[in-house]
Amino acid sequence: MSDSELLSRQEIAAIREEIAGAVLRTPEGLAESLERDPESFLRLVAAARIGAEESSRLLREAIQGARAAGHSWDSVGSVLGVSRQAAQQRFAVKASAVKPGSAEGGADGTAAPDGGPVRRVITPVTAFNEMAELDAAGHDGWHLVDYGTLFLVVEASDRAWEHRRVFVGQRRRMNADGWTQVGSGSFPWGYYKRPVDRPDSPDAS
Repeated sequence: MSDSELLSRQEIAAIREEIAGAVLRTPEGLAESLERDPESFLRLVAAARIGAEESSRLLREAIQGARAAGHSWDSVGSVLGVSRQAAQQRFAVKASAVKPGSAEGGADGTAAPDGGPVRRVITPVTAFNEMAELDAAGHDGWHLVDYGTLFLVVEASDRAWEHRRVFVGQRRRMNADGWTQVGSGSFPWGYYKRPVDRPDSPDAS
């Protein structure tokens, strides 16, 4: 399965145009200065480098999202135009980088070694059930503190919590509504949490 089977020619062209446009538009006055200022080409190189780094990050996170949604390395490699082995070697998250068992308190919900809050790991989860898992955990007083491919790390508290997963670019709105971002996000989503008051009784409003 290739790009052209998943995206139309128009969509591919539009994505490329948007990326090129962002590189030219975002640095103030860059596009205009290219007509007269040789130094501006160094700013163009810097802007293009940032764009390339961000595109690379988005690709890695999109691949981890595809894996969390249940897609095999064969499928991912097919889209990338490489073998399963090549895709896995390049994009698999190293066990030492993100390891559920390394979370404080481990997977069994025990106290952290330094006496900190109790943490537990919810695994395996996918893109399709992780929010249901967080809803249940938040109701019981657990809130999200970390996450990775196929796992969530939650921490115990004496309050109920609600969690939201929203597309990137909505941080300002979420913060304005009292949500706190967890981590830096995992393209295409950002994860947010906020405490909620428990009702004093079943009849409380």
